[in-house]
Amino acid sequence: MKVAYDPMTDILRIILRDDRAVAESDEDKPGVILDYDTEGNLVSLEVLDASMRVSDTRKVEYQMAE
Repeated sequence: MKVAYDPMTDILRIILRDDRAVAESDEDKPGVILDYDTEGNLVSLEVLDASMRVSDTRKVEYQMAE
């Protein structure tokens, strides 16, 4: 999994599978785009205008449930 933020476009991208090509994109909610592979599996998601939607675009925390 990868998380990337582009300050020029203000887009936050969370890539779940980088070994799959995006076959279809769907704007689930305004400003939230879900990308799917040919089998309908979620590959990545994009958050448009990310600086207005997340607290800190430069900070990523990772937690693993025990």
